Amino acid sequence: MAQSTRAKRVLETSHRPVYYIPPQDVAHKYLRQTERTSFCEWKGQATYFTVEIDGRSAYNAAWCYIQPSPYFEAIKDHVAFYPSKMDACYVEDEMVSAQPGDFYGGWITKDVVGPFKGEPGTSFW
Repeated sequence: MAQSTRAKRVLETSHRPVYYIPPQDVAHKYLRQTERTSFCEWKGQATYFTVEIDGRSAYNAAWCYIQPSPYFEAIKDHVAFYPSKMDACYVEDEMVSAQPGDFYGGWITKDVVGPFKGEPGTSFW
C-alpha cells in the first residue's frame, strides 16, 4: 500500500518518530478521505483517511497535511499511518511497534528510547 526509501522522519519534543511517506510512494486508490481533521500548532490542519484494502477497512488510519505551515512545507501531501491500525509497518527490515494510545501515531523501533510524553510516570511540564 505504501513503500518508500524517501520517507521523512519527523521528531517532535519528547515524542516518538512519525514517518511521512511521499505521495508518489503511496497507493492512493486505497485511501478514502474522512470528515475528521485535527490541528497541530506546528504543522497545521491534518486531513484523515480510511485505508480500504480487499474488503477490510481501517478507519482514520492515515493522515496528511495538505496545506502545512511554512516550517513543515517539506511534508506537504506526505501520508503518515498509525501502525496500530495496519497489519504491519516496517522501518528497513524491522517491524515497528505502535505508540500506546495512538495520539501521536509514533513508530517504535529498537533504537527508539524514552521517556516519552504521555507515558505513566513522566512529566514534561
